[in-house]
Amino acid sequence: MRKIITLICLVMFAMLCIINYTMPADAARKNTKEKQEAPKVDEEQLKNLTQKIDLLTRKYYTRELYSPQDSDDLINIKLQLDEIMNTTPEPVYAPLYYKLGSLYKLRGMKAECVDCLKTVIENFSDTAYGPKAREVLTEMGITIKEPEPLLGEDEEYEEDEEFY
Repeated sequence: MRKIITLICLVMFAMLCIINYTMPADAARKNTKEKQEAPKVDEEQLKNLTQKIDLLTRKYYTRELYSPQDSDDLINIKLQLDEIMNTTPEPVYAPLYYKLGSLYKLRGMKAECVDCLKTVIENFSDTAYGPKAREVLTEMGITIKEPEPLLGEDEEYEEDEEFY
């Protein structure tokens, strides 16, 4: 009787171990599939957004009046870009944010301009648009805090020794 109970316990323990072992693997596979299925912007949609921004910029420079549809397009472009950035921030969006920020500046929409250009600096500072965005914000009188470099333990210790 003891042998049967011990055998049943061992079998149950083995089954529990197998179930526990496979569950994290299944969860990891599921997360990988979800990451792969994240919505990405295709070339056509990216080209469409660029054309809309360029059209609205041309309208400003040719002194054409903005229709209500144009104003709506401007808002929708910003919302689309923000949604895309929340899912897949990629350097390909830097020119769009920079152009959109410049357009907002031309139209006198300072808060939106600052928002777009700060997005460029925070997410795409290593692209060619990072320094341009920084320069525009500086011209507007917006101060930008540089992130402080992280010091290692050795560097911190050396600095402490110098002051004693």
